[in-house]
Amino acid sequence: MAAGVNSLKREKNEIQIKIDIKYVIELHNIEKIYLLGGEEVRALDGVSLTIAQGEFVAIMGASGSGKSTMMQILGLLDLPSHGEYHLFGQDVSTMNEQTLAALRSKHFGFVFQQFFLLPKMTALENVELPMLYNENKQSAEVAKTAMKRVGLEHRMTHYPNQMSGGQQQRVAIARALVNDPEIIFADEPTGNLDSKTKTEIMEQLKELNEAGKTVILVTHEDEISRYAKRIITMRDGKILSDTAEAKNENKKEEKEEKEIAPIERKPRSINFRDYLKQAFMSIWSHKTRSFLSVLGILIGVAAVIAMLALGEGAKNAMQKQLASLGSNLLMVRPGSTNTGAVALQSGVTTRLTVDDAKTIEREIEGLKGVSGMVSTRAQVIANSNNANTQVDGVERSYEEIRAVTPIAGRFFNEEEEQQGSKVALLGATVIRELYGENINPIGQIIRINETYFTVIGVLPVRGVSGPRDQDDQIVIPLKTGMKRLMGKDYLDTIFVDVADPKRVDGTQDEILALLNKRHRVVDPKQESFEVRNMSDIKKTLEGMTKTMSGLLGTVAAISLVVGGIGIMNIMLVAVVERTKEIGLRKAIGATKKDILYQFLFESVLLSLIGGLLGVALGGGISMLLAAVLGWAVSVSLFSILLSTGFSFAIGLVFGLWPAL
Repeated sequence: MAAGVNSLKREKNEIQIKIDIKYVIELHNIEKIYLLGGEEVRALDGVSLTIAQGEFVAIMGASGSGKSTMMQILGLLDLPSHGEYHLFGQDVSTMNEQTLAALRSKHFGFVFQQFFLLPKMTALENVELPMLYNENKQSAEVAKTAMKRVGLEHRMTHYPNQMSGGQQQRVAIARALVNDPEIIFADEPTGNLDSKTKTEIMEQLKELNEAGKTVILVTHEDEISRYAKRIITMRDGKILSDTAEAKNENKKEEKEEKEIAPIERKPRSINFRDYLKQAFMSIWSHKTRSFLSVLGILIGVAAVIAMLALGEGAKNAMQKQLASLGSNLLMVRPGSTNTGAVALQSGVTTRLTVDDAKTIEREIEGLKGVSGMVSTRAQVIANSNNANTQVDGVERSYEEIRAVTPIAGRFFNEEEEQQGSKVALLGATVIRELYGENINPIGQIIRINETYFTVIGVLPVRGVSGPRDQDDQIVIPLKTGMKRLMGKDYLDTIFVDVADPKRVDGTQDEILALLNKRHRVVDPKQESFEVRNMSDIKKTLEGMTKTMSGLLGTVAAISLVVGGIGIMNIMLVAVVERTKEIGLRKAIGATKKDILYQFLFESVLLSLIGGLLGVALGGGISMLLAAVLGWAVSVSLFSILLSTGFSFAIGLVFGLWPAL
């Protein structure tokens, strides 16, 4: 046995151990008590033991003797209920989880009976795994050297199921050696191997011991225990015999008490790249399960994107239609008069006149423009084609009031308006019905009823508003419409554009008062005139659009939450399924935080993958709806960021519980 443990000095975030003692492990009256069904079960009962550096110790005993519990406590995988455990001269009970994990990572190497190789990792990746939790990050060459040391340099890229039991156990030994530990714990390392392979494995453990490693072996086989230089036999949680016990007592008497610096460990810096890599590997190794997890988020995000695109498209279309109404617009129309309990038809007793329009423009302040209008349905003929459409006679100011500046040609001028010229502007629907697609109608002659008109302009496209197609329209001068086409001496509507939005309501009242005065309406209850406020209509439509968008988004968000619950369920199943993997990771140095990050990264990564795929699918669905059904859709950056951010939050929230 070596005289003591050499002083180990490590920089910055590393464990610092300064030791000059003869025993690396000292147990004093250790007890381990489990509560099973309300009863105490003593797995260890007053165990005292010392192990010096460089020893090869075999712990033997029948099933239930306490040897496996002893191994767990010695390997810092469990803590005793009572008693003292001194490791490198330091009391284990004073160490926190970070320190214990660091000790397992740097100073311990574990070899298990079941190998515990991760099946979806290659042999080399399994050997590299302990390096993930070691502060002194090693290069891949260190893992390759460990593989060569156990004679498996030609099997590095093979997966565990492509290797024999002996080869898998040698991979486990290489994994235990990769961080160059001082102590190797081997728990039934030959239990599942044939006689020849058992010999090979034990010879390797013997070589490691001869190289200065302390080897602690748990076995129930006499032929395996013979490789050890010291055999400890256990029964009922107590040490029954220790073949080197007397020798150890003599060594105890020679032991010199010296000052020992405390074992310290600063918080380990988190390498997110390593966690991300592990998460990717885990997701890729369980493709079907991962796909089903991603599917819920994918459908939810796609639904959010498509729904919000529909809502945003409807909002944009609505805003476009509202813009076509003109800003701060008032529409004055004849009202209805009540006779007894009967409401007469609109405009029976009162009609609007051109003088009414001029008086409103002259006497009411703060107006940008006023335009009278007469309307009718008429048959329009061009060449051999004909259509039945809306014909509106308007004044020159109508262009600005209703924002209908022609996209081709021009609007009629004041001279044409005064002379009642036979000129016309056509809407997109009329042009399509009369001339087909991609035809410029400027300069063409059309016949409205029995009157010929020259086309001088093309009206801007305004779309459908309710049941009416706003592009199914022909605009002509007001005087032309009244005298030459419709034979009217009254107006159907007067459009009033108010300059100041704050004066719209007041102007509305002034117009009603003025018209009632002009037409000698004594009883205001007769409602002889009706003034429609377009701003009220705008607010109503905008509110409806916002409500619709919110409703669509809420319905889609519910599907996202359902997808998140699916991820939580899958991750909970994964935790149960991967209990052995979690135990392995903790044995090689992982802390609770490491395990938490492992599962949290997987959950968030699944959600983000589902979110990104959902964005692509939702965008595709939106484009398909626009192309096939002609619906107005608009995929906004906000909806993409919202969906992606929400999917991230879903993964974080629903992955947290399984991770914890």
